[in-house]
Amino acid sequence: MSLIALPLLQQFVLVLAALVLFSSFVLLSQARLVSAIHAFAWQGGLVAAVTTVVAVAGDSTHLYFSALLTFALKAVLIPWMLHRLIRRLELERHVELLRWYAMVNMVAVALVIFSYWLVLPMVHEELAFTRNIVAISLAVVLIGLWMMVVRQQAVAQVLGFMSMENGLFLAAVSATDGMPLVVELGVAFDVLVAMVLFGVFFFQIRESIDSLDVDRLNRLTETVEETDAETGAGSRPMMVKSAVAEGE
Repeated sequence: MSLIALPLLQQFVLVLAALVLFSSFVLLSQARLVSAIHAFAWQGGLVAAVTTVVAVAGDSTHLYFSALLTFALKAVLIPWMLHRLIRRLELERHVELLRWYAMVNMVAVALVIFSYWLVLPMVHEELAFTRNIVAISLAVVLIGLWMMVVRQQAVAQVLGFMSMENGLFLAAVSATDGMPLVVELGVAFDVLVAMVLFGVFFFQIRESIDSLDVDRLNRLTETVEETDAETGAGSRPMMVKSAVAEGE
């Protein structure tokens, strides 16, 4: 079955899913944390819109509650928590430019192509809607994972992790007409708890080394290992301060 022959609501779901995928590229390309949070909020709103359309198409009452919960959590609450977090960490003006911007985006495009190639033999030709939804959702997950790899700022990596969860939720809602409400509530609670724990860890890391740069954390770990091997753990506190000073 071709995409043109699909029912109108299913075509609308595919358009919204494509916009979710586009928001993943926008999220990946943002240099400022504030802009990245805005892109994540838009992505959460689009996932909530997909859930609403699926609820209308399948006449599933519980999906309306899922759409409302998704919008409140991923488009409002978590972005607000992240905004509050970066204000307290004084990262409102933080800018992280990608070193190889073109290559990073080319790899993201390759991940989309790989997702379609991977899904193609899994689904029969007549299930065009399911095949495209699963491929788009997988691409969103892979781009979120790629964002966690290429970004050095810990907050940006959390955004990549949350984007991966959006991709998984998109597949669960669109391809299977929604998960049981109890499962969706459990997932939403887990995401909220994870966000709170991330915030606690960020403050602990910032107080310890005055930075959330993962690359600096890696250099600090290497310095700790070298110093322990040479002089033992007794000089570690002075070494940590020296490593942080060098990173600055």
